[in-house]
Amino acid sequence: MPRSKKTVADNDNDKDKKNLNLEHMPDPLALSQALMNAYQKSQPLFAEMIENYNKEFAKKQSEAAANPLPFNMVEPAFDLLGTMASHPMKYWAMQMEHAQKQADLWQSTIKKMAGEDVPPVIEPPKGDRRFRAAEWEESPFFDFIKQYYLLACDLVNKTIENTTGLSEKKKDTLAFTARLIMDALSPSNFVFTNPEVLHETIKTGGANLVKGLENFNRDLERGQGELDIKMSDPNAFTLGKDIATTEGQVVYENDLMQLIQYAPKTQSVFERPLLITPPWINKYYILDLRPENSYIKWALEQGHTVFCISWVNPDTKLAKKTFEDYMREGPLTALEQIEKITGEKECNAVGYCLGGTLLATTLAYLECSKKRNPITSATFLTTLVDFEHAGDMKLFMGDQQIDQLDELMRKSGVLPASNMRKTFSLLRANDLIWSFVVNNYLMGKEPFPFDLLYWNDDSTNMPASMHSFYLKNMYRDNLLTQPGGIEIGGVKIDIRKIKTPCYFLSTKDDHIAPWKATYQTTQLVSGPKVFTLAASGHIAGVINPPVQDKYCFWSAQNAPANPDKWLENAEEQNGSWWPHWQSWIETYAGDKTSPRMLKKGLEAAPGRYVRMRGD
Repeated sequence: MPRSKKTVADNDNDKDKKNLNLEHMPDPLALSQALMNAYQKSQPLFAEMIENYNKEFAKKQSEAAANPLPFNMVEPAFDLLGTMASHPMKYWAMQMEHAQKQADLWQSTIKKMAGEDVPPVIEPPKGDRRFRAAEWEESPFFDFIKQYYLLACDLVNKTIENTTGLSEKKKDTLAFTARLIMDALSPSNFVFTNPEVLHETIKTGGANLVKGLENFNRDLERGQGELDIKMSDPNAFTLGKDIATTEGQVVYENDLMQLIQYAPKTQSVFERPLLITPPWINKYYILDLRPENSYIKWALEQGHTVFCISWVNPDTKLAKKTFEDYMREGPLTALEQIEKITGEKECNAVGYCLGGTLLATTLAYLECSKKRNPITSATFLTTLVDFEHAGDMKLFMGDQQIDQLDELMRKSGVLPASNMRKTFSLLRANDLIWSFVVNNYLMGKEPFPFDLLYWNDDSTNMPASMHSFYLKNMYRDNLLTQPGGIEIGGVKIDIRKIKTPCYFLSTKDDHIAPWKATYQTTQLVSGPKVFTLAASGHIAGVINPPVQDKYCFWSAQNAPANPDKWLENAEEQNGSWWPHWQSWIETYAGDKTSPRMLKKGLEAAPGRYVRMRGD
């Protein structure tokens, strides 16, 4: 076979390409052809999208545009500019440091193109999944883009952090706003600066971009003019079949909740039952996702008789339901029913997130009203009671924002589930917004079926009266920490009156209930307490079964006033916090007795209420 005339030239080109370390760059001719194909095929889709927008969505978009920003960032921004003008040398020094790092980046990139192995000038934060593709490190071009972007983020963050004369609230507002903007400008979010998208475009001849436009049009239509990004396939899971599968019966229901009793899994059980109060912002089955990561199933296997509240997804008929109603028709009624079913006058209780805030309120109410307190021990999972430093969520709880929410709820009777879902997405924009923009619209793929994201998308409405009370009295005014600051059922409650032994579980990377804020509850309650800090975040740190052997946790016997001092003295332990909690709660669980066999209830778990979808 004769040698190709291009062999020598090709070899030289390949050699030059390797010397310049450009083998990870996409073929420009193939890329241009793929983009042209995508452009031609997408024209009908563009026309359809614009027509739909003009016909159905223009009015809603106009109304949305009239709404102000979710928080006031203009005043802090002007204050920052004023401070920079007053102390120019300080910020000039930061600019010079940034310029030096840029020069270092140029030098390291030139060396990398020549084939040298050079350390990065700056690296992404640990756990940042935007730059996982090999090209971000191996290609000098993409590595330069990545590091240039990270240096810009670093400069913005340092400018805000080192600003003097601004209140912490204004700094937090600026930092959050800057993070939203910088996250949106990440090179991973654009076709020409994301190597994975470029290679997919060449591979599919641009079909990924056409499919991505179809996905975008679909999400815009589903959101009725607002982009409702699809994070999970709503048909990927079936409640009671794939998730929320632990055997149980609904043994009681009222307007606000169904009470589920679960079938025992051991030959004997602890004397005192266990009542779980989940948050009503999301569905209870976060604690019963799949058999291998179900906290409820695991608790049954440890010998507990488990009851769990499943909150209703409220509609306008429940608009007048109050925070007090949630207490009376929730845990207080559940405790009465558990006593009727089991004959036990005492019970251990677990509250998760907002469910934990309700549990703390209930305990304080029982103590201050001099009523009998049947709760022997209380476990608080990622629970805020002191809202003074409640993290980025507090940015959405100013007077202006709450007034807007009150107006919205006055019209509809509820806070729509989509409102809360969007807010939580903003708190983790890279994970819950931009990763799906890249996957759905640039890569043209469907979201991976993931039980946790299915649950995350299954949020609930909030009754107007209850939610307004919660936002104003707790998030905004932090009255729950003040003796008599909140009145429930004619009783001025005081968290300091709580003498019930408490176990606090918080998570180190929690963006909803920051651990140092949740730690403050240890300084409020009067009874014995144990504080445990798990690695990871608000959900993954809690739903961490021992069989997975993931993460770690810290624990200590004492609870000093300073959370940093606590962490300094805490012991780090590998694996799940669940066995640690089990060792603690056994002290309050009582003797062993015969298992309570499950009787036929109103319906089988998971019940009707959990199947009600939000807007």
